[in-house]
Amino acid sequence: MGKFNSARLRHAARAATSPIRSARLPAGHTAEGAPGFLRTPQGELFLLAVTNMVGEDAFYESATDRNSRYAELVREVTLLDPDWTARFLRWLRGTANMRSAALVGAAEFTRARLDAGLSGSSRQVVDSVLQRADEPGELIAYWFATYGRALPKPVKRGIGDAVRRLYDERSLIKWDSDAHAVRFGDVLDLTHPAPAPEKPWQGELFRYALNRRHQRGDAVPDALPVLRARAALLALPVDDRRRLFRDGARARDALRAAGMTWESVAGWLQGPLDARVWEALIPSMGYMALLRNLRNFDQAGVSDAVAAQVAAELADPERVARSRQLPMRFLSAYRAAPSLRWGHALETALGHSLATVPRLPGRTLVLVDTSGSMDSEFSADGSLRRWDAAAIFGIALASRCEAADVVSFSQAGTWQGRTYAASRVFELRRAEPLLRAVERWKSDGYFIGGGTDTARAVRTHYAGHDRVVVLTDEQATGAEVNRAVPAAVPLYTWNLAGYRYGHAPSGSHNRHVFGGLTDAAFGMIPLLEAGANADWPF
Repeated sequence: MGKFNSARLRHAARAATSPIRSARLPAGHTAEGAPGFLRTPQGELFLLAVTNMVGEDAFYESATDRNSRYAELVREVTLLDPDWTARFLRWLRGTANMRSAALVGAAEFTRARLDAGLSGSSRQVVDSVLQRADEPGELIAYWFATYGRALPKPVKRGIGDAVRRLYDERSLIKWDSDAHAVRFGDVLDLTHPAPAPEKPWQGELFRYALNRRHQRGDAVPDALPVLRARAALLALPVDDRRRLFRDGARARDALRAAGMTWESVAGWLQGPLDARVWEALIPSMGYMALLRNLRNFDQAGVSDAVAAQVAAELADPERVARSRQLPMRFLSAYRAAPSLRWGHALETALGHSLATVPRLPGRTLVLVDTSGSMDSEFSADGSLRRWDAAAIFGIALASRCEAADVVSFSQAGTWQGRTYAASRVFELRRAEPLLRAVERWKSDGYFIGGGTDTARAVRTHYAGHDRVVVLTDEQATGAEVNRAVPAAVPLYTWNLAGYRYGHAPSGSHNRHVFGGLTDAAFGMIPLLEAGANADWPF
């Protein structure tokens, strides 16, 4: 009988491919010594970018080393495939909502093209990643710190295009302050954008921003009514400002007309925001501002009626989609504001943010890496950790499977007087809210710590499942993870850290890796199992 032309190859999923590809054989080692698989530059860049909060340390990689690797990868891939890189950076800032990584990527894309003597594309890439009015200044600050104070033409022109889109009265009020080294006026001085033809007031706005920056007076032109309304509020004596809130509707209209954010009102009042102030501000607050301030609403004593309005906003599927909040943000808000009046809204919002998690047939083994390295923080405030994301995604996927076993795994052993379990099976409870399940995971000790013996966890808990899904940073110890799963069984790895070497091959032969901090790539699983090739999400 032939060795290769066998019936098992008729299984469609085995022939399907996914975009993040690696060599079939190990080329190095993970940080903990297991065989490591090197991906293509595009695959390595993708996994790093979608998990990289620029400027933050990771467990196995300093912020400096991580940022350098990211910049080098962007430059390398730009020269290999500029069209792919341009589409990727646009998607990274938009759908993936990774702001800093996209800005750095656009700067490095431009640098690579300039160094290679190539023209075109850079202006459009710079413009595409600038989606908030503070970002032109952010990109310039990065360029100054990295490449000096001479801005090349593609950067100037791309930023100028974005300025015409983004600069208005409200954005100047919100983002132009002494807290930023590069002010709106500096951006205008450096890039010299012409006002947009469809915005006749923009010329006056540019002049005002320049005058204010260069201390040439701050008289507000008649063409800028929002800034004039703000100036009138600022002129009120401090003792008279809180009286405005005796009439809630009047205060609400005055603050909205003046573009006053909750942060600026706190400074303007020179005192705490009480319930009446919050209730005047809430109708004008954006989604993320509402999410961040639930605890403040409770502490100030915002009424149940207003709280119900906030809850309805948070749970609205269209608002959730437009906000592009990462799913972990809802967990962070839930932990910060334990009041019962927010729980259902946050659970509903989290469900909307995970809407594309698929329902998988058959039996699924879900392994959640809770080793010590997964305790590392995504951001400096420490509110979100990699194992929080792994638990959210793992439990969400398992709860939608026809049948699933969920396991938290680490590595058995004792270190500094503490004993670590190799793994623990997590009991799924029918109809349990996801936020409550994640909190039970935390309170009942499923965040283990210790090492990352992924291969042992697979061998211990695999029992004829139809697929294995591992949520991990891939920095395994011990044996090769790939060989712990039968070749005919799909092994899906959800990467949450973006280190260089992976714990298994990927891209074909039932071995696939995804990454990121949203649910988007989960949709590749049913696609691959139907025999279709999965492509990049952009």
